[in-house]
Formats: sequence, C-alpha cells, structure tokens
Amino acid sequence: MEKTDDMLNCQDKQEEDTPNSSPFDFVIKQFQGKSCAPEKRKEQPSAIKKFFRGFDFGKSEGKDRREIEEKEINNSGADDQSEKEDLSVEDGHSHLISEAESPSGEQRFNQFMQKLGKKPNSKNLDLNNCALSEEDVTELASLLPFLPELEEISLSWNGCVGGTLKALTVHLHHVNLLKVLRLNNCRLTAEDVISLGEAFEIVSQLEELDLSWNSNIGGKLSLLTKKFQKGCKLKCLKITDCNLTAKDGESLAEFLNVTPNLEVLDLSINKHIGCSVKVMAQDLKNVPGLKELNLHMCGLKQDSLQGLDTALQHLTELRKLDISCNREIGGGFKDSTAHLASLKNLEVLDLHQCCVTEEDMTVLSQVIPLLSSLQELNLSSNKSVGVSSDPLLGRLRFLPKLKSVAISNCGLGEESLSSLAEAALHLPELEILDLSWNKCVGGNLKLLLGALKLAAEIQVLRLSSCNLVAEDLALLTSLTQDGHLSRLQKLDLSYNDSISDEGWAAFCQGLAVSKELSELDLSLRPSSCRDCGTWFSELLAALAQLPALAELGMQRWVLSEPQRKQLENFNHDNKRNIRFDC
Repeated sequence: MEKTDDMLNCQDKQEEDTPNSSPFDFVIKQFQGKSCAPEKRKEQPSAIKKFFRGFDFGKSEGKDRREIEEKEINNSGADDQSEKEDLSVEDGHSHLISEAESPSGEQRFNQFMQKLGKKPNSKNLDLNNCALSEEDVTELASLLPFLPELEEISLSWNGCVGGTLKALTVHLHHVNLLKVLRLNNCRLTAEDVISLGEAFEIVSQLEELDLSWNSNIGGKLSLLTKKFQKGCKLKCLKITDCNLTAKDGESLAEFLNVTPNLEVLDLSINKHIGCSVKVMAQDLKNVPGLKELNLHMCGLKQDSLQGLDTALQHLTELRKLDISCNREIGGGFKDSTAHLASLKNLEVLDLHQCCVTEEDMTVLSQVIPLLSSLQELNLSSNKSVGVSSDPLLGRLRFLPKLKSVAISNCGLGEESLSSLAEAALHLPELEILDLSWNKCVGGNLKLLLGALKLAAEIQVLRLSSCNLVAEDLALLTSLTQDGHLSRLQKLDLSYNDSISDEGWAAFCQGLAVSKELSELDLSLRPSSCRDCGTWFSELLAALAQLPALAELGMQRWVLSEPQRKQLENFNHDNKRNIRFDC
C-alpha cells in the first residue's frame, strides 16, 4: 500500500512539474528509464520501440522484432494488472472511510434512547409509556443484534406496539439472555400472540412475562401457552384483565404441566375463568414452588373454592393468596378450609368482598390464627360478618408478625372493637390499621387507646366514615402530643361530618407534631357541603411545620374569600408543593 501510494504521488508530482511536455519528451524519458521508485524497474521498451519501429536494426531484425513485440505484450499486461491493483486499493480505502463515518450499533442505540428521553442501558430496556410508534418498534428491532447482554424489555403502555410485535420477535434470538418481557396495555392482537409463542421457542432463559391489560388476548391464550417447552424457566406469569375465557383457563392447566419453576401466577380481573379454575387447580400440584396466586375477581364459585383448597396441600411455599372480590364463594368456606391451615409460609391473605357469612367466619376463626407467618389480613367489605368476627379478632393475638389489618365495612359492633383492641396489644409490628366504615368506632376510639399507645410502628390509620366525634379527635391529639403515633404517615378522617368546628380546631392545634405525615384526608361526604370554620387558620399554621405533607383532602369544604387569600399566601410564602384537593 505504501509503495503504491509513493509511486502515485511521485507520478503526480512529475506531471505537475511538466504541464506542457510534448509526446517526444515523454518518449525520451521512457527511453532513459527514469523512475521515481527506489528499486530498479524492469525494462519498458514498448513506447521507444514503437517510435523507432521501421528503422533498420541490422541482421537480427526479424528475431529482435518478435522479441520486442512479445515483451511489449507482456509488459502491457503487467501494466494493466498494476492499474487494477491500484484501483482496488483505492476502492478499499474509500470503503473504510465510509464505514468509519457511519454510526456503530452502540451509537445508534444511544441515539434512539436519547430521542425517547431515556438513558441507555444495555441490560434493561425500559420504554414504558413512551408513546412508541410503529416506526420506533421497527427501529428497536433492528437494534437488538447490538444488545447481546439485554435481560429486560419493558414496552408497557404503548398502544402502537399492538399489531407490530412480529417485527420485534423475529429478532429476539439476538438477545438469548432475555429474562423479563413486559407488554402491559399494548393492544396486542392474535397475530402478536402467535409471534410471541414462536419467539418463546428460542428465548429459553425467560423468567417473567407480563401481558396484563390486553383484552384481545382472551380466547387466544392457547396460541401462546402451547409453545412453552417442558421444563422452561418461567417463574412469573401475569395476565391481569385480559378477558380470558374458560377455554383459556383450560389451556393454563396444560401450561402448568411444563412450568415447574413457576412462582407467581396472576390471573386477576378475568371474570369468565371461574368455571375452569377447578380444572386448573388439579394441575397446581405441578408447581410446588408457587409463592403467589392471585385470583382476584375471577368469577370463582363455591366448587372452585373446594378445588382450590385441595390444591393448597401441594403449595407449601405459598406466600400470597388473593381470592378477593369473588362474591359467589360466600358460604363455601365452611367446606373448603381443610388445607388452608397447612400454609405455614403464607404472609398475605386477601378475602375482601367475598360475601363471607357468619358460618364462614366461624370456620375462619379456627384456621386463620394457625397461619403463623401471616403479615397482612384483609377481610374488608364483608358486611355480614358483624359480631361473628369477635372470636377471630380476639385470636389475632396469635399472629405476632401481623403488619396490616383491614376490616373496613364489616359491620363491627362495640364488642368486636374491644376484641380487636385487646388483640392489638400483642401486635408489636402493626403498621396499617383500617377500620373505615364501621360506625361503632365513633365515640369508642378510647377502646383502642392502649393499643395505639403501644403501636410504635403504625404508619397508616384509616378511620373514614366512622361517625367520629370531637372526643375521638381529642384522643388522637393527646396521643400524638405525648409522643405516640410518631411514625404516622397517612391519616384518613374523611366522611366524618358530625365533628364540630371546635373538634377540628383542637385537632389542628396538635397536628404540627406529626412530622412524618405525608397524606391527610378531611373531606366531607359527597352529599355534604359545609363552610370551613376558623380552624382553617390553625390548619395552615400546622401545615407550615409538616415538611413531609404532600396531599391534603378537603373536598366539599367551602372556603370563604379571605380563606382563599390565606391559602394563596400560604402557597406563595412557604413554596410548598402540597396538593390541595378542595
């Protein structure tokens, strides 16, 4: 390469030095054998011989002429080959320059991410809610070959992904380390489901798949599940609110036979799979490592509950069981709790809005206290529970790891509240207590005084629509001023319209000590409307001393014009970002 360039440069220099040279000068130079290369060149007689052809060279004229002609032909071929080599070198040099000027795969990926306002990450591709277009999906697909270390792809909340997924899935073989794929609310079509199924035959390392909120998947899930290979590594499958059918439920039963590593199965808000849950439950024994089962609002019936209970004996690792918002299972617990007590690792049990009957509660009162690892219990919105909950609430003392107790809207009586108060003395880790919509709390909050004094970890206290009175607010104020409830972050006192202005004033005067409070709701009922009293000034004074407060609910409280001015001045002077919901 270097010699060729030197020869070319030298020749160019000679041509520049003799711009007006004649053909004869050129012949003389050739004859003299002038060369710009340092080594000795072969004889090149072709030009001079042509010039003197026809002159008399003596007796050997015929022989010499033949030799000369042969040399001319050979030298001419060598010259042509040299020219081709020079052109080839120049072409290669131009090609290298072109490649150097074009951006690399990494540069293209960085530019793509910057265009979407995201930071490039070669292992975690987070493009949630980026308003991706069809062109963006196509461009992303072309970048996958440059991301061999990619482990997570999140394209959720991008509606235009639907119908274009094949452009992406055909390149998934380039990212064979992929472990997580999230496609929530992408308007996926049947064609997309087929494309995903084909891709899963290649992406063998996949551990998490989230297809939630894609309603068009309903009735077509088998196109996906039948593609999973036996012994696949999938650990988490979420298909929330996808309009699944009974047929889809049956295909999931077959799916459980090939996914022994499954740990999370979320089928929530699929109202039409209830009748197939019994079939599905028979195959839950094939996923003994299951840790979370979510069947919230799945249209379960009593026979579904029975089948599920039978399966629980095989799910000893289960940590979370959510069968909430299945109204038709009410009355079925009395015959379907034989194996619930065996879940020694269960941490979360959600039975809210299940139409639990008094008979159900009698059985649950015997079983739930045996769940020694339980941390969260939700029995809310089971209005028929009433006084039958007394035994269960009293036995919560045997669950010292409880962190959250939600029994809102359960028709509790004063005796139930007393049972809970006594049990709460033995719940040192309690963080969340929801007693909302239980009218018995109003005027009786003092029953919980001892428990609230000991509840050093309490962070969320919900007392909405409890018929609270000024005396109850005074009790809360005295607790906070005495240093109790010091970790309180969320306090819901909404829909307690009977509290007097004097009660609100006393409460606001002591509010400033709750330094960790971030949410406070004082809203009135939807049907109410009331002028805000003089305590509003006390409230603003307290807010100025609450650095963590971000949300204040005051719906349907009517502010006077001077109070609105006070609020404007408060926002201006304190430069706080508090969201006033007035």
